[in-house]
Amino acid sequence: METPNSSGQRIFARWAGATYRYAVWVILALLLLTAFSIGYIADNLGVDTDTTDMLSEDVPFRANHIRYKQSFSQYEDTLLLVIDAPTQEQVHSAAKRLNVYLRENREQFPEIYYLSGELFFQQNGLLFKSIDELGRITDQLASAQPLVARIAEDPSLATFFSILTEAVEALRTGQTLELSSVFNGVSNTIHARLAGKSNALSWQALLSGETQKSNYQEFIVVKPKLDYSQIFAAKESIEMIRNAAPELGFSPETGITLRITGEVALAHDEINSAMHGAQESGLLALVLVAIVLYLALRSVGTSIAVVISLIVGLILTAAFATLAVGHLNLISIAFAVLYIGLGVDYAIHFLFRFEELKNTREPDAKTISNAGGDVGQALLICAITTAIGFYAFIPTTYRGVAELGIISGTGMLISFVVTMTLLPALQKFFPIPTAKQTSPTSTLKPINKILDFAGRSQKLILTGTIIAVIAAVIITPQIRFDYNLLNMNNPHAESVVTFQELLDHPEDSPWHIEILADNLTTLEQLKERLKALPEVKTVVSILDLVPEDQEAKTQLIAEMSMTLGPISFTTPSHDSNRSQMQSIAALEKLIAKINDFLQEQRDHSANASIRALLESLSKLKAQLLLDNHSSHKNNQLLLSLENDLLSLLPESIQRLQLALGAKPFTQETLPEAFSSHWYSHNDFYRISVYPSENINDNDALRRFVRAVQQIAPTATGVPVISLEAGEAVVDAFIHAFSLALIGVIVTLLLMLRSVKYTLLALAPLLLATLFTGACMVLFDLPFNFANIIALPLLLGTGIDSSLHIVHRRRSQSNNNLLHSNTARAVFYSALTTLVGFGSLFFSSHQGTASMGLLLTIGLSITLVCVLVILPALLQWNDVDKSINV
Repeated sequence: METPNSSGQRIFARWAGATYRYAVWVILALLLLTAFSIGYIADNLGVDTDTTDMLSEDVPFRANHIRYKQSFSQYEDTLLLVIDAPTQEQVHSAAKRLNVYLRENREQFPEIYYLSGELFFQQNGLLFKSIDELGRITDQLASAQPLVARIAEDPSLATFFSILTEAVEALRTGQTLELSSVFNGVSNTIHARLAGKSNALSWQALLSGETQKSNYQEFIVVKPKLDYSQIFAAKESIEMIRNAAPELGFSPETGITLRITGEVALAHDEINSAMHGAQESGLLALVLVAIVLYLALRSVGTSIAVVISLIVGLILTAAFATLAVGHLNLISIAFAVLYIGLGVDYAIHFLFRFEELKNTREPDAKTISNAGGDVGQALLICAITTAIGFYAFIPTTYRGVAELGIISGTGMLISFVVTMTLLPALQKFFPIPTAKQTSPTSTLKPINKILDFAGRSQKLILTGTIIAVIAAVIITPQIRFDYNLLNMNNPHAESVVTFQELLDHPEDSPWHIEILADNLTTLEQLKERLKALPEVKTVVSILDLVPEDQEAKTQLIAEMSMTLGPISFTTPSHDSNRSQMQSIAALEKLIAKINDFLQEQRDHSANASIRALLESLSKLKAQLLLDNHSSHKNNQLLLSLENDLLSLLPESIQRLQLALGAKPFTQETLPEAFSSHWYSHNDFYRISVYPSENINDNDALRRFVRAVQQIAPTATGVPVISLEAGEAVVDAFIHAFSLALIGVIVTLLLMLRSVKYTLLALAPLLLATLFTGACMVLFDLPFNFANIIALPLLLGTGIDSSLHIVHRRRSQSNNNLLHSNTARAVFYSALTTLVGFGSLFFSSHQGTASMGLLLTIGLSITLVCVLVILPALLQWNDVDKSINV
């Protein structure tokens, strides 16, 4: 048995021995400290879920965005409410109802922007159409006016069928009427009703001469009340809207739906999916880690001791976070995951060395002292090097990761102290069983064959490693970073699906670039240059709020007003039996008239739409004859159809009459509700630049942003922030990784006092990093804002495992290194980390899932580098040393 012979070993041996002898007092003291820490955490630890503060304000693109926020704060921290309906009338009516509800709850929704519902836009909307469009609407209105006037006098299905009969007759006699859109619209409405669905006829589409689409949308932008002290800052606001939706008429049955997306909703769903994913994968990880710990330690009691030490260390680290930082952010909250993954390694290495020494049959007090002396120095070096790896993130501009570095770096030192203090004390009550005198790796028989092969195949392994390094050097530069924040979220979340759908229409993309201009001259110059870019679809500014040719348009609108004339609607009759008979009679006359028309006018331009109308009318008549025995059923069908065809007409005419009162206006006379969105209180003009491509694609995003930045370097907006933040994060991690590597090298040189052993300890880390990068390219796994956090964990695991192997080979003359308890400890500590973090792969949050996949790949490669390549390097070193001797 080896005895401590250095001052360092003696210190750690006395430390472990003392905590074992005074176990009760040590446990009580730590329990009191833990209880105090829990109270301190509960009273003082906050949660900051505001993602905008993750990067330093000194970064140029953040400074540009802050400047923009100060000018146009109404576009920050918003919900985008997307209202869908089958017709323009229905979507506008639904949006108005929702707008009224939101304004009645101003305390929860302090700012609401429903621009298409503003009175100014409703009065002057026709001025934004082209002269050709207004001419078409005028012609369409002239054709439809008699129809509308007759229906207004008697808004019944019988009257409607009679008017269609007269229209067909007019076409038969040679009159020129554009009624194809009317016939097609009526046909579609009848077909839908016969199928048991409602597809209301859009009179607004008919009167404007447009083909009725299957879906119409309106948008309301809301700034909800946010509480960043809560994990779900917008939970109350989102739940209020969802709960009110059914009462406001939103439901799949009506075809009128409400979806919630936007910056705040996306963040809400991301946190929700991340937390649910963490819970699900956490349960899986707990079960798998417990199984691995039991297989490794072969003792429930000892496994409990490890869990207790982890919990105590975790609480003490959280207490430090409360004291040093005061809050957790969405990145630093990962310190718990990192702590468990690395902290369990220290416990396993200590216990396995203790188990190995118990075979000497010496008293446990002496044995645990020797175990502390043997592994204490290695554990300290591991803790220091891993802490350095985390501390390297402190000077970066990525504030979220800097706080993670402070917390997790100190957490590694706390884990070392807890392992050397609490774990020996707990061994007095939960002792690890004595290992059998057979091979200490008897539980690893399947692995032993691989390790034995590695021990006999030094040349083959080193040759294969060289080839793999050359291939990885060629492949690794192709690693990419995914700047798209949507790709980290749950792809099935409503906010994500809706946002992706909106991105498919670049001309209205919610992701567009914003630019500030300090005067109109600059604004006009920027607009002209930006319009010339192939990456740009449209450029919008306050200049676009004042339409051209207003005088000519006003004259056309006046003609429309004279054509429409005064129209008022009467109340329909409620005599159901009489109404039913009249409707059926009118239906039969209309069918007969259409048949006559088609026989006489075989080449008429309206034949296609008239035949479609005849088909739907014939099916309606057949359905009425089929249910002829049930007057009530037929009456319900006809009333429903009457509602589908005529219910939207009064509102359409009312909106049209309001729009016919349009008057010319200038930029100076724009209402503040409009102008404030484009001209700020501090005299800045806003320019919105929309992409020509779907910038959900990373390459398209980069092209769009870089092209605009060439003209406007201070441009901001989500596309700029995503790209620049991604590059800032990559730069931060490269800088931090470089600092960490330098710090680890210096620490290893100071502690090991050997350049050769320092290089040997670093070799697995560097090789694992290179091979992991190559695998990321092969598996098409890009870095993103979430999985890049896995790097310090891989750094810590890689350096810890190789250090234990190097320390064991250097300090003891055990040539059968791969069959030692050190190799067993390395295997099980890596395995616990692997199954723990590999479970993240099953998270619904794509960022977390990608982190789980990256860690699974990286830790597996690290294990191979430590247990296969490093022993081959050590053996080569021994052979080289013996040759020199």
